Amino acid sequence: MKPFPDGHPPAGPGGPPVLPIPGVDYPVTKAAPRYRDLEYASVSEAQKLDLYLPEGNGPFPVVLIVHGGAFLFGDKADQLSKPGTDYLLEQGYAVANINYRLSGEARAPAQIEDVKTAVRWLRAHAQGYQLNPEKFGAWGSSAGANLVALLGTSADVPALEGADLGNPDQSSRVQAVVDWFGPTNFLLMDQQFAGIPESQTHDAPDSPESLLIGAPIQSRPDLVRVMNPITYISSASAPFLIQHGTADPIVPFQQSQILYDALKAVIGEGQVTLSPIEGAGHGGGPQFWISSNVEVVLGFLDKHLR
Repeated sequence: MKPFPDGHPPAGPGGPPVLPIPGVDYPVTKAAPRYRDLEYASVSEAQKLDLYLPEGNGPFPVVLIVHGGAFLFGDKADQLSKPGTDYLLEQGYAVANINYRLSGEARAPAQIEDVKTAVRWLRAHAQGYQLNPEKFGAWGSSAGANLVALLGTSADVPALEGADLGNPDQSSRVQAVVDWFGPTNFLLMDQQFAGIPESQTHDAPDSPESLLIGAPIQSRPDLVRVMNPITYISSASAPFLIQHGTADPIVPFQQSQILYDALKAVIGEGQVTLSPIEGAGHGGGPQFWISSNVEVVLGFLDKHLR
């Protein structure tokens, strides 16, 4: 694992094609990563990130983007994984778009260990990439939002750190979290969906959450608790912006409500905001990307990372 310039040339044309997904209305990212497939750990091929840098001279504040995909699929190169990148670059942020081990390869908590390891790697190499090690934010959607929420609440929790993956002397703490429709307490989702037609079932043995922990979720509340960001909330938790569609059929809106309530009780109302996106479903559709909402997200990040 070597930082540029010792082994990772800048990314150029000719990488894997990145195509928009039909039927999903979200911005198509025009920027290309300055550095592609930087290895932040060496246990898995998944442990790589793409780094985008804005124009000008650093050190730049950093936003880590963590893709969704039910912990089962998704990739940092997918358009659905990185639609906010151009907005962030225009505002002068560096963007680190990461991959992590999916549940078909590794059970929880490998996923949050990877995310934390990526943060530590970026801090360890901050000077070489013109990054500001004191100004790290994280933005995730769906499963990725679960992971960035864990990142924001579980700083200094050894059981989730994955310190053996690299750079144990660096902090995995972030200074701001944008959580888009992420699950929190898996055990409550089917109960919260009771009576709502065409909603996803989560208690089944083959649900994404059960596959993540390696057992039907209701049979192992101890393992589910490990992946619940509410478990770790403390006065040291990062500021949060939580946004969730009120018509989400995949992750109940109440999952964001309980996270908001728990955070507000500990870090205070001024440090956490819950924004219901009226009538929006799952997946970060057009209601999330209207200019007024993008300004809310960027304003939140500017408040805490500038």
